[in-house]
Amino acid sequence: MKVLTLDELRRYAVARSLFQPTTLPKAIARLGFVQADPIRAPARAQDLTLRHRVLGYRAGDLEARYPRLAIEEDYFVNYGFLPRQTHALMHPRTPRTSWPQARRAQAQAVLDFVREHGVVHPRQVDAHFAHGTAKNWFGGNSKASTQLLDGMHYRGLLRIARREGGVRLYAPREPHPPAPDPATALDALVDLVVGKYAPLPERSLSELVGHLRYGAPQWADGRPAALARAKLRLPSARVEGLTWYWPAGDEPASGRHAPRDRVRLLAPFDPVVWDRRRFEALWGWAYRFEAYTPAAKRVRGYYALPLLWRDRVIGWGNLALANDRRTVQAELGYVGGTPPRERGFRAALDDELAQVEAFLQPRVAAAPRRAT
Repeated sequence: MKVLTLDELRRYAVARSLFQPTTLPKAIARLGFVQADPIRAPARAQDLTLRHRVLGYRAGDLEARYPRLAIEEDYFVNYGFLPRQTHALMHPRTPRTSWPQARRAQAQAVLDFVREHGVVHPRQVDAHFAHGTAKNWFGGNSKASTQLLDGMHYRGLLRIARREGGVRLYAPREPHPPAPDPATALDALVDLVVGKYAPLPERSLSELVGHLRYGAPQWADGRPAALARAKLRLPSARVEGLTWYWPAGDEPASGRHAPRDRVRLLAPFDPVVWDRRRFEALWGWAYRFEAYTPAAKRVRGYYALPLLWRDRVIGWGNLALANDRRTVQAELGYVGGTPPRERGFRAALDDELAQVEAFLQPRVAAAPRRAT
């Protein structure tokens, strides 16, 4: 049997995730889950992720098209967007902490209000019920109604209908019957995790299965058994001191994974770079997300985007729109100190920056037709 190499794993990791661009629904289905983040530098993480995988994608397309797509905003291994069939696997969700009777009564009153109105903005709920303020997890104050709506969404009483100016609007959610077999449902969720982040080092696989406590807390006790089953059914190999796992049917050593002469600036949460342990194993240096690091302690910048050249992450870039709102200004850094001298790199970098500029331009609404 041929011994798998780290170079082959690296090429496989890039080629598997950065598939041929397709439609937005097909890209979400293939990814299985798109992590969300509210920071725009220069765009939200979900948009930066999808632009590499959706034909003609523009920043904001996901939010604009969300009400017409068969997807949901919800928790999975973290928060983001996922197909409804996956969403249904995690519900009815039973949080580890139950609400007291008074909180349940509040929630029922709000649910009745939402059912009466169809879709509500948090300020409508706050104006009607005057819940006041409460401490949020940052230690500051936020509307108590907002916290209650978030809790109802997590418990599956409400769904996100759409967003207005980035604010979530809520609608009633029809209840799903429980999964007939929790073990089968957990196995499907684990396979989705592996499909998104493959190839996975053993420890990363274990941690991601642990993260399923966010999406399916009611099955927390079943995670160790689900991990054991995954290790038995998934292909694996020992490469340079780590055991790696990937989906059945994949061939990491295939020649089809040959890298293309492309430069890509990736979101910090892009599946190619999300797992920092895998990142260091594949590319030999440490990348950290520094948006919440004090400015004086940042090494690479507030929202440094990993810079991928062919199948190598060779540096990072901090991007911002210039005053004309059309031109992208890029501050680039390289692990080796200087950009590669390989033929084609400069042209590929210029092409990537031009694509970023096009991606950031708002779509022009079609002019209404004149009556004849």
